[in-house]
Amino acid sequence: MDFSRRAVLAGMAAMGMAQRALAQSPMGLARGPVQPTWQSLVDHYRFPDWFRDAKLGLWSHWGPQSVPEQGDWYGRFLYMQGHPMYEHHLNTYGHPSQSGMMEIQHRWTAERWDPDALIARYKRAGAKYFVSLACHHDNLDCYDSRYHAWNSLRVGPKKDVVGIWEKAARRAGLKFGVSNHASHAWHWYQPAYGYDPTGPRKGERYDAFRLRKADGRGTWWDGLDPQQLYTGGHAVMPDGIDSIAAMNAWHDQHDGQWIETAPPNDAAFAAKWLLRQTDLMQRYKPDFCYFDNYELPFGPIGLQAAADYYNRSIEWHGKIDVVLTAKQLKPYARFGLVQDVERGFSDHLWEEPWQTDTCLGDWFYNVARLNDKSYKTAEQVIQRLADVVSKNGNLLLSVPQPGDGSIDGEEEKILDGMSAWIAINDAAIFGSRPWRSYGEGPTKLQVGMQNEQSAGAFTPQDVRFTTNKGALYALFLGWPTGSASIASLGHDRLKDAVIERVTLLGGGAVPFRRDAQGLHVELPARPAAGFVPVLRLDGRGLV
Repeated sequence: MDFSRRAVLAGMAAMGMAQRALAQSPMGLARGPVQPTWQSLVDHYRFPDWFRDAKLGLWSHWGPQSVPEQGDWYGRFLYMQGHPMYEHHLNTYGHPSQSGMMEIQHRWTAERWDPDALIARYKRAGAKYFVSLACHHDNLDCYDSRYHAWNSLRVGPKKDVVGIWEKAARRAGLKFGVSNHASHAWHWYQPAYGYDPTGPRKGERYDAFRLRKADGRGTWWDGLDPQQLYTGGHAVMPDGIDSIAAMNAWHDQHDGQWIETAPPNDAAFAAKWLLRQTDLMQRYKPDFCYFDNYELPFGPIGLQAAADYYNRSIEWHGKIDVVLTAKQLKPYARFGLVQDVERGFSDHLWEEPWQTDTCLGDWFYNVARLNDKSYKTAEQVIQRLADVVSKNGNLLLSVPQPGDGSIDGEEEKILDGMSAWIAINDAAIFGSRPWRSYGEGPTKLQVGMQNEQSAGAFTPQDVRFTTNKGALYALFLGWPTGSASIASLGHDRLKDAVIERVTLLGGGAVPFRRDAQGLHVELPARPAAGFVPVLRLDGRGLV
């Protein structure tokens, strides 16, 4: 039987198991008009006005993988000999046969976490919604989880991280969201069942392979089952692999791909995922939920989760007033969810609202970003925000936190720079809508995910447009020196419009003239901390 057929059968079994489990759970699936089909999602979903107005969300993509301060996917790569994270782990925490990811989760203490102060800073920087990571591929639920014992009240900080963030965000008047990445834990964790292919401990299996619940007696994890954390051996590396290259090739083939199906021969994993997801929605009533998935996880299981969330929103608000995001939506799914484009750009104006998510550095805190000063700058963040908003999108920006829950001084400076820009130019962003064209300029952007590095630096000729309350705004992604021209606003392209006044936000009236080639303006010299100047254009026939 090939893997795809096994996955289909596992998915069908998981759906039945999930239905039985939910029928026996304290809550069950929410009842309502939305059915677990793509057609029903599309028929009932409408993009909420609050999301269309919000434009900017800040994200705490924070959890135990932040503890080593080495960046993304630490819980996978620490088990892959030859990877820098394996070397760091070996030198810092010991060999992964004795000290693996569960020990890193134990070290997550959050001792310097001040959620109210961080939320206040994020709000000053322009955030209208805040998102808390609820569970990542490392399979720790960062909340008071009814169905998963490996959670942050029993492990690590011994706190309801999501619940504390939720209360802080709502106190500040922000919409609140969560992100769920746990559907990928089962294949992501399979290297934890492997071994070193070379060296003095060659062939010695890692902790996930050997530990069982009974082994925890008298330890900090007494009563917990490591197999529930590591998900079980679904693709265990066979004996006899004797080189790092062969090990990497084996993992690339068997568990290193982005897999959206249930694990073969383990329908219970997908059924439990649905229980955890519906529990998360019921407990915290989030306005926003991010799925780290291409469309929805586990086929019909994901459809059940989406319908449950939408029906719960109808219970809470009298209508579907929530946002559920996923990636790589096919045409049949396009208007049933909000499409998220991870670390990507768009080259066109979208018909429907969408979102791109990115991070100041790595998703999980990497101290190298601080040391080599490779964070995104405040100017780059605002350039990105202007580009996305002009194309009918929102920007969800993560600010990495170390395991202690603080943010570093460079991140504070970036947020301060964003705050200063927002204080002057907020009218061009929040509550705005796209113009007839997103903008103009020489910088070419590629469509798709994970393509940030392919984009060149924006120039003063790159201009983006938004509209708000009858005014047209032009945002220069680079600060022009002296005169600047906007071809899209010339008589030839905008024949029936009359421009009566041009104002630099925060700077007063701007001299201008207009001819067939464009609108020509004279901007002041760039101030020391200035970037992305914004012009307000008033007149007739502009919007």
